[in-house]
Amino acid sequence: MKEDVSEKLGFVPQKDIVYNKLLPYADILDEESNDLLGKIKGNLGRAVQLREIWPGVLFWTRKLSTYMRLYGRKFSKEDHVLFIKLLYELITIDKLEISMMQGLARLLINLLKKRELLSREDLELPWRPLYELQDRILYSKTEHLGLNWFPNSLRPRASSKHVMIKLFQRCSVENVLKTLVRSCRPYFPESATQEMLEEWRPLLCPFDVTMQRAIGYLELFLPTTLPPELHHTGFKLWFDELISLWVAVQNLPGWEVHLVNLFARLANDNIGYIDWDPYIPKIFTRILRSLNLPVGTSQMLLPRYLTNAYDVGHVVLWVSALLGGPSKQAQAQLSGLFNSITSFFHPSNHGRWLMKLMKLLQRLPASVVRRLHRERYRKPTWLTPIPDSHKMTEADITAFVESMMQPVLLAMFSKTGSLDAAQALQNLALMRPELVIPPVLEKTYPAMETLTEPHQLTATLSCMIGVARSLVSGGQRFPEGPTHMMPLLMRALPGVDPNDFSKCMITFQFIATFATLVPLVDCSSAVHERSDLTEVERELCSASAEFEDFVLQFMDRCFALIDSSTLEQTREETETEKMTHLESLVELGLSSTFSTILTQCSIDIFKVALEKVFNFATTNIFETRVAGRMVADMCRAASKCHPAQSLKLFVPHCCNAINQIAVNEEVLSEEELDKELLWNLQLLSEVTRVDGDKILPYSTQLVQILQLTLHLKCKQGYTLACNLLHHILRSTALIYPTEYCSVPGGFQQPTQDYLPIKDWGRPGDLWNLNIQWHVPRVEETSFVFYVLDLILQPELLRLQRYAQGERDMTRDDVLQSLSIVQHCLLGAGSLLPLLQGEPIPELVTSMVNLGETNLFTGMADDVSRENYRNVICRVMRQLLHHILEHSEDDTKSLFSIIKIISDLLHFKGSHKQEFDSRWKSFNLVKKSMENRLHGRKQHIRALLIDRVMLQHELRKLTVEGCEYRSIHQELMRDLLRLSTSTYSQVRSRAQSVLFTALGTYNFCCRDLIPRVLEFLEPDRSDVTQQQFKGALYCLLGNHSGVCLANLHDWDCITLTWPAIVRSGLSSAMSLEKPSIVRLFDDLADKVHRQYETIGIDFAIPSECCAVAVQLQTSGVPQDPVPSDQEEAEGLRKQAEKNLDSVQKYESLVGELLDCLNDRNMPWKFEHNAIGFLSLLLRDDHPLPSPAVLFFVKSLNHDSLLVRKLAISAVAGIMKQLKRPHKKVPVSPNELCGLKEPAGMIAGDRPDNQWLQYNSSSLPRTQQDWEGCTFVEKTHWGYYSWPQKLMMYSPSEEQPKQGLTREEMTEREQIIYDHFSDPVFINQLIEFLSLEDRKGKDKFSPRRFCLFKGLFRNFNDAFLPVLKPHMERLVADTHESKQRCVAEITSGLIRGSKHWSFGKVESLWELLCPLLRTALNNITVETYADWGTCIATACESRDPRKLHWLFEMLMESLVNGEGGSFVDACRLYVLQGGLAQQEWRVPELLHRLLQYLEPKLTQVYKNVRERIGSVLTYIFMIDVNLPYTQPTASPRIKEFTERVLLRLKPLMEGDEEIQNHVVEENVEGEQDERTQAIKLLKTVLKWLMASAGRSFSTAVPEQLQLLPLLFKIAPVENDDSYDELKRDAKTCLSLMSQGLLYTEQIPLVLLALQEIAGSSSWHARYTVLTYLQIMVFYNLFTFLSDQGAVNDVRALVIRLLEDEQLEVREMAATTLSGFLQCNFLSIEGPMQSHFEALCKTRLPKKRKRELGSVVDTIPSGDLVRRHAGVLGLSACILSSPYDVPTWMPRLLMNLSAHLNDTQPIEMTVKKTLSNFRRTHHDNWQEHKQQFTDDQLLVLTDLLVSPCYYA
Repeated sequence: MKEDVSEKLGFVPQKDIVYNKLLPYADILDEESNDLLGKIKGNLGRAVQLREIWPGVLFWTRKLSTYMRLYGRKFSKEDHVLFIKLLYELITIDKLEISMMQGLARLLINLLKKRELLSREDLELPWRPLYELQDRILYSKTEHLGLNWFPNSLRPRASSKHVMIKLFQRCSVENVLKTLVRSCRPYFPESATQEMLEEWRPLLCPFDVTMQRAIGYLELFLPTTLPPELHHTGFKLWFDELISLWVAVQNLPGWEVHLVNLFARLANDNIGYIDWDPYIPKIFTRILRSLNLPVGTSQMLLPRYLTNAYDVGHVVLWVSALLGGPSKQAQAQLSGLFNSITSFFHPSNHGRWLMKLMKLLQRLPASVVRRLHRERYRKPTWLTPIPDSHKMTEADITAFVESMMQPVLLAMFSKTGSLDAAQALQNLALMRPELVIPPVLEKTYPAMETLTEPHQLTATLSCMIGVARSLVSGGQRFPEGPTHMMPLLMRALPGVDPNDFSKCMITFQFIATFATLVPLVDCSSAVHERSDLTEVERELCSASAEFEDFVLQFMDRCFALIDSSTLEQTREETETEKMTHLESLVELGLSSTFSTILTQCSIDIFKVALEKVFNFATTNIFETRVAGRMVADMCRAASKCHPAQSLKLFVPHCCNAINQIAVNEEVLSEEELDKELLWNLQLLSEVTRVDGDKILPYSTQLVQILQLTLHLKCKQGYTLACNLLHHILRSTALIYPTEYCSVPGGFQQPTQDYLPIKDWGRPGDLWNLNIQWHVPRVEETSFVFYVLDLILQPELLRLQRYAQGERDMTRDDVLQSLSIVQHCLLGAGSLLPLLQGEPIPELVTSMVNLGETNLFTGMADDVSRENYRNVICRVMRQLLHHILEHSEDDTKSLFSIIKIISDLLHFKGSHKQEFDSRWKSFNLVKKSMENRLHGRKQHIRALLIDRVMLQHELRKLTVEGCEYRSIHQELMRDLLRLSTSTYSQVRSRAQSVLFTALGTYNFCCRDLIPRVLEFLEPDRSDVTQQQFKGALYCLLGNHSGVCLANLHDWDCITLTWPAIVRSGLSSAMSLEKPSIVRLFDDLADKVHRQYETIGIDFAIPSECCAVAVQLQTSGVPQDPVPSDQEEAEGLRKQAEKNLDSVQKYESLVGELLDCLNDRNMPWKFEHNAIGFLSLLLRDDHPLPSPAVLFFVKSLNHDSLLVRKLAISAVAGIMKQLKRPHKKVPVSPNELCGLKEPAGMIAGDRPDNQWLQYNSSSLPRTQQDWEGCTFVEKTHWGYYSWPQKLMMYSPSEEQPKQGLTREEMTEREQIIYDHFSDPVFINQLIEFLSLEDRKGKDKFSPRRFCLFKGLFRNFNDAFLPVLKPHMERLVADTHESKQRCVAEITSGLIRGSKHWSFGKVESLWELLCPLLRTALNNITVETYADWGTCIATACESRDPRKLHWLFEMLMESLVNGEGGSFVDACRLYVLQGGLAQQEWRVPELLHRLLQYLEPKLTQVYKNVRERIGSVLTYIFMIDVNLPYTQPTASPRIKEFTERVLLRLKPLMEGDEEIQNHVVEENVEGEQDERTQAIKLLKTVLKWLMASAGRSFSTAVPEQLQLLPLLFKIAPVENDDSYDELKRDAKTCLSLMSQGLLYTEQIPLVLLALQEIAGSSSWHARYTVLTYLQIMVFYNLFTFLSDQGAVNDVRALVIRLLEDEQLEVREMAATTLSGFLQCNFLSIEGPMQSHFEALCKTRLPKKRKRELGSVVDTIPSGDLVRRHAGVLGLSACILSSPYDVPTWMPRLLMNLSAHLNDTQPIEMTVKKTLSNFRRTHHDNWQEHKQQFTDDQLLVLTDLLVSPCYYA
């Protein structure tokens, strides 16, 4: 087959769309595609060489993507590679507009999508250009200053409703870029991995934001599909390093997720080449932790665990890649995982974690199926195959399916719906039907019997639909499957229930699914005729006799449903007559199910069904709205399946009935028609929607009926007649398949040679589909034109004469005629050629051909006849103008005309909306029935036919890039006139048609914009408000289409923006009308949202041209390569275009400024104009001086909004004016004079010590300052050095600092003059120190950017003017004043980066006193702003540059002046500065710690909290990461030792630790114990703060504090406790969730065992709650260490026998939890241990005298006996949802103790009532586990005794 294709095409296509070969006109497609491909190659290559990005390149790349939609990848491999290379070159042009980049990237992604088509030999792509592109866009340096507007990035003026949309779209640029990298990744060269590591390793500083960026890049870029022989240049370079990093990190930082995604991808691409075994327990423990399941009672969740949890998709990928292979460890852990979380799936549990669990459940089987497909069924490609040793064996698959069954069966009834479970079952059933389907059936049969639980029915049915195909096809694994089908179908019938909508719909879906899969043929005779049948086949044959019965019963059900939904029954008189939404859904379900059943019937069953439906339809008369539609649908279904038999019954009957009634003349003019006439018309109009061939014999009768009924007076009547007309024309004029049966050729053969049951569930065979097409024959087309001549012609004549004023018609008559015209057009649209006219010239200039491509869609246009489309168009335009002039209020006719114009323009036989919804539903059905295991295209035949039909429709609807002709221009001007007419409904309908048209014709927007803007001209006085509003709506566009106000093109924007602003002066504009105000707001908003910086430079580099020449000359070239002079002409034009763009840009700025200078402009428009101006700032072209002047002046504008925009704009202008500083590459080794150590060593090393802050060698003099090499960025040098470090060259090579006014440019002078002017500054500071929203204001980064820019560009020129203001503000304690001075200060410090030493020194002489004052005046409102100020000032600065600041902050720490609050604030400010410096200031951290340690016993809570937080930052640098040196910063271990010494007094005593500290500073030392309590409080604050922030937890150190915490933590949940106890409890909760390593577990258990022996029962009780959480959160780590499991078991059982009742009960709960999550198992020894304990004898009760003190201490015997009962109770409660075999015996044992003394009796009662509660739902099923005697006992126990006996 391949050979003859390539001969015809001239090449071997890469992969074309197979469905094209099945179209009825398939033979001409090769020629068509070759022609189009040739044009694309020629013109695309030409456009690139002529340097014409727009329109040439964009036009032809769009054609290429259309070509791929139509034909797939139907080009040779050589062309494929060239297309990819060309697009790659284009995308990485660095000045390319983002929206162009996005469009081209989507196309490139599409070309790279099927990676099996191109191997690494065929294609190699560099990685660096993509990295630079990502970096430039996603980490743009200028975007936040408003110099670069990316599509949909977050804008300042966004209302909240848009924030969501924008987040979604912002992602779209990001997503396109990421997908692009993913698609190119397989083709990166083999050296790429090493280069990437060299590039990004230096960024791996875990305390810095660069970590996230680096790991993100590694995840995205690292190639993992290299062949095995190149693994040493691939993942082996980084695997050990990154996995050990992952293992070492404990607290889920944001970047851990990226690592997991990377490992998942690596595992999936290299199954069998990596040994994951050592990591498997760790992987599963972390997956379990990432699900955030609730454990125990008082668990606190850290917020970061929720936001940074793993992505389920990648988790699933990783797990499915670990399965199989020689060691079965992964499957064992996976079974453990599901065992431990199964009970969370039970429908009674609900929480925010549920969605995650369901997703896991749904995706895991799909992922395993995908893997199996890859191992067993996929064609081998160039990608590395999985080695045989690691393929999944049959045993692996069985183990996997078994481990998933229990959770899936529970999830069927989940609160989130049964869809996830159904998808999981569908995939599991593909692998092991015999394990999956029987349990589902067991749940389904009872659900069908019950009437009281509809949810159970809908859930089980939807799961059955998922497994339907596996059930019906049987196969060797599950041969008895098909026998269940008949009973299921019969039992499903009662579900067709008019009272329960959802049940009805799912039943329809269920029946339709099974009917599609199975031919409904009675083959019971075969049992006697054939002897070669198996047992199951015989059973099936005899069961098939029930099919007829089933079909008839189904019909009866449907008739009952219809009877109960007639209008009379469901509506009051007054309500609407339309169908409600639910009814229309039921109608759809009913008709599609019925038609499926009839399609699949044998002819005998069909005849019976037809008879039945005919009788039902003709013996009753239905109203035409609801019931009538349903019945007519059923009749239509019948006539579609076998048109000849059906039409023979229906057509004569209906025609006679109609004729008999309509004989009377007066019927024609009645307003309300006879019900019978309407019903027969409706019936007739539906049954004629069949194969056109079969209608022709009845054509004379039908035409006669049409002539009779089209002119009925009654609207309902003639509408039905129009439908009839539409359907007759449509059936004869369109191309469509005529049957959708599941076996080609139907089921008519005799049973001897054809056995239908063999075809159950059989997929269609793509190569032998034998589609029966209906292609209109000559007789049919001539019939269509006969009907048009007979019916359409006279109507058009009437309308034309009416439009010319020659005859009168009532409005109803006009509407009726229009309706007939519209239905003729809809029916015959596919036979009418499109409108023709002259192309409109001169809209754009291009040196490339921009012609339209016409696709053949099965019918050659008949040119000999007159084209009715043109005639209709002519008449409609006349009529439209007549109506608009004489009766504009006839809106119904206008609606009709708008609809007709829309169809004239676009309709070729199918509508876009219908096509889209069919495509959607096709995909849904495909998903629900596909077989992902065996591979592609194994779909049911009906689906395949549907897909071919969709391909045909797609060709009909492909209209992009139509030429814009004169006739379109006229129609669009009419639409514009309608869009600005008087009535709003007419306007909005016309606008939506207009927007569709704008997107269809090339460049027509340019023709239309000036016409729209005419309505907004300020000097026109004849514009009405309606026209004004209509024009604004036309500019606004709809949510999906074109927005005329904002086309990405200088020509359009220079027209629309000034016009929008100027319209404020128009006479029609009134700000009193809220609708108009809202429109302007929406316009401004849309422009702001959609605007992106429009390019000024459209150059194409020469590398692209080389590829373009290759593309143009490959294969059989069509066009010659452009000559040299053409190319020179192209270059000239491109330079011209660039120049033109700059001029347009400057003139647009000028025009907006002119508008702003107009005094009469209303304020709203002034704001809009300023908003537009601020969008025009760019980073590649400076803003014209007048605009700079305007923005600087606006800093002191009266309006707050304008001031805010001006601050942003001036900050951006500062960036434009910044003079670039020269950088030179330096080798880091030379800087420090040391060689870099060999091997990987991170952290504090000799070669990065010179970076660190050292007070003995600070640059305090000019000479030192110049000799010091400053490294500003914090991450350099921590992990490893880059090859070349970019450093600033010495100051003499830098641009001159401190220019005089004469040396400045004009723009700089404007700024200089204003900011040197004291009056201007006074006013500015006045405004900046006002408060905006009380209590809500924060430090403003925009103002900071403004000041930073000022001081960076102008040095200290403005300091003298600002100094007095700063001194004044800092002395004023008002928050807005303080905030203002904080913003200036941080701007000053950051702006002084390149100042000379002298200037810096004097700056600090000014700043230090200021900051001291500020810190003394600090208040609750301002401390956050000062913190931000110092943090911002220290960000990315070398600490040695800021030594004045640090020394000052260190000296003024907690000196007790101003009280505790000021102390806390100073710490906060200092912490802000030090945190920015991370690892480079160990000396300062040591000094700080030394200073804080004596002060840890603070009395005040706020200072304590602050110290806790500061300690976290001090010890943050002490990380336990691989390859990392011990840190030079303070270490936790040493600190903890010192603290424990001071806490000793608390450890020793046994009395309870009370918080009895009087909160006052008592003079003199208090005793050690009180001091220790104060110290402990601070330490607790530190532990709490560090739980959320540090990377690793210091477990050994924390363990030493455990005993103390257990002692304090309270047992009850009570908030009234003092701070100390609450904190202790929180700490324990956080510590118990920590991640433990195997080597730490024994230590922890030892500590816990010790505490369990303590004398305080509170401590013993808390050990149990701690244990629960700790074990669950480290489950697999514990399970991999058998000793630990035994220790935990021993500990719990020991505490079961505790003397304190509460402890015993908690131990029972803990035990039951461990049993439930399968951490411990219920073995014989354990049970017998409990039973033995139960039998402990109790001493007899001594006679006590009344009134004597009751002896409350229980005897040891009672305790032991109670322990035994509790143990049994724990076993019983550990399986709340099922009854294992050991359960009945234990229950009986337990019931024996019902009358023991308290507390035993209480325990037994509680257990029994819980058992009853949890087993109540499925009691019928659970009952079977008990013997009759046991049931008797149980019933006695569980039924509460009667109190009245």
